[in-house]
Amino acid sequence: MSFFTKKKILVTHDSTFHADDVFATATLSLLLDGNIKVIRTRDPKIIASADYVYDVGGEYNLYKNRFDHHQKGGAGKRENGIPYAAFGLVWKSYGAAICGSQEVADKLDEDLVQSIDADDNGIDLYTLKTTSKVRPFVVQSFLESFRPSWNEKQDYDTPFLKVVDMAEAYLRRVIIRTRDSMVAKTIVEKAYTDAIDKHIIILDGGYSWQKVLQAYSEPLYVIFPKSGKWSVVCVRKEENSFDNRKSFPEGWAGLMNDELAKVTGVPDAVFCHNGRFLAVAKSKEGALKLAEIALLA
Repeated sequence: MSFFTKKKILVTHDSTFHADDVFATATLSLLLDGNIKVIRTRDPKIIASADYVYDVGGEYNLYKNRFDHHQKGGAGKRENGIPYAAFGLVWKSYGAAICGSQEVADKLDEDLVQSIDADDNGIDLYTLKTTSKVRPFVVQSFLESFRPSWNEKQDYDTPFLKVVDMAEAYLRRVIIRTRDSMVAKTIVEKAYTDAIDKHIIILDGGYSWQKVLQAYSEPLYVIFPKSGKWSVVCVRKEENSFDNRKSFPEGWAGLMNDELAKVTGVPDAVFCHNGRFLAVAKSKEGALKLAEIALLA
């Protein structure tokens, strides 16, 4: 085996695993095209000889590819106060190379990496609005389900490698989606700029638009083609809210086909969701008419 094909040695801690070390491993696997050997240990001699060490070792030194955050003083914080964990440290060094863009890497740090780093550092990012025991189901919960229970063989290494594969596949997908969303941002902003009535924005494709249009105060409805029909969707008040700026009329909720056509006067109306955030027509003209009626309701 030549020097150039020799597998890089990745070392992280043994025993139980978390989203932090799982995603750090997946990131390095992407960086190195899967040409890696993962060793889970706390042995100082093995750590010293490794090519990459993360979430163990008590050292952060990006020039030596050491990415721990458990040492005294940690490994720094972002401007928003969220401290780095191993995933964030690895991502800060190599995210742009993996994504092909610093802009995409920064967006993924905001959308994914920071939440995992915060959780690993014991920072609560949300407060429940009710006294219910129901809590958000997050990626950490999914990965933890692969840990052995007390009643199973205490083998953490085998499931660790399985969830790393899952995390790597997930990273590949979110990188693609984030890249495409940034292209969509330019298209959606142009549609907003060109719109005569900025309460109703018409798109020629199913671009990612909610976050883009929430930055502007006027948009209430967005029209776009989907599955051979045309959808009209309400713009939400806030990114993490299900409240609409202006919902469809109450009388439309749950109606379909002839019933909706009769109530709205739009012959090709197909459906209005019970939540009054989505309406569908067979044609672009029908969708626009539904939006215009809702706007004046």
